[in-house]
Amino acid sequence: MSLDFSSCEKFILERMSETKIPGLSIAVIGNGELIYARGFGFKDLAFGLPVTPRTLFGIGSVTKSFTALAILKLMEDGKLDVNDPIEKYVSLRIRPFGEEIRIHHLLTHSSGIPALAYAEAYISNVLGLDSCWLPVSTPEDIITFMSDAEEWVHSKPGERFFYLNEGYVLLGYIISKVSGMSYESYVKEHILKPLKMERSFFSKTDVESDGDFATPYLIDKEGKHITRNFPYGVTADGGLISNVLDLSNYIKMYINRGEFEGTRIISRELLENMETGHIRLPYELFGGESYGYGWSIIPNFLGYKLVNHSGSVGVHTAYV
Repeated sequence: MSLDFSSCEKFILERMSETKIPGLSIAVIGNGELIYARGFGFKDLAFGLPVTPRTLFGIGSVTKSFTALAILKLMEDGKLDVNDPIEKYVSLRIRPFGEEIRIHHLLTHSSGIPALAYAEAYISNVLGLDSCWLPVSTPEDIITFMSDAEEWVHSKPGERFFYLNEGYVLLGYIISKVSGMSYESYVKEHILKPLKMERSFFSKTDVESDGDFATPYLIDKEGKHITRNFPYGVTADGGLISNVLDLSNYIKMYINRGEFEGTRIISRELLENMETGHIRLPYELFGGESYGYGWSIIPNFLGYKLVNHSGSVGVHTAYV
């Protein structure tokens, strides 16, 4: 397939100039194949190093779909069920209005627990934007942090969508407990490796060894780019670092209904369950927006069903 992306490239460069974005990369898949990939701008302004399609960025909450996929793979293997109460796996007894929270509720952000903002506080501290500090560096810390969350519940499980990063941290903990592997090891072995996502990482050590990482920059009031640290931390809610070429393989698997290059990653039925809207979102831009398992769903976006998710970690953002 040969398409002209010149108008798109012109639009991107104009917006980058207006907003002072130092660098970005994009990839486009058509008919199940990668048809376009390009980097724009710089990954390092001080040395004038360009962004390429191989350049690593934090993908933030796009990671949640990987966590959801891992849960469903364990379900496919008979090791858990999305209708299991989380108390079966986590020493956290929170029952909003007397009802059990189930894995399904964590996947769909409908546990009844409001956002506790651990991630926001952590990232703001790393970026030097706020002196607020929460000493949470592991899923166990999050479980302790959430132990009194019942006093903040606002609805029964399954009644209302309320975005909860902490819920996906709990899912990562469940994945580790059920699989007998760390969350990161399970995702690497059962998702990243089969998809040939060889340059997608969770650890600072791996990213630094790779070397092709986009330096995080903040823009100050004078329009200057200020270097900031990347907020490495708890991973299951938003800790994957990847590039558009690897992510293209991930999306090919969805387009091919759970298969990648002849290898079955997940059953078609379970994959389509991820893309099914399980709870309505509290806002509507196009009508009927809902949330599946790790994905937002717009049933009619210019005549198409749009399965999507954005991500933001520090100053890195992503959209799939």
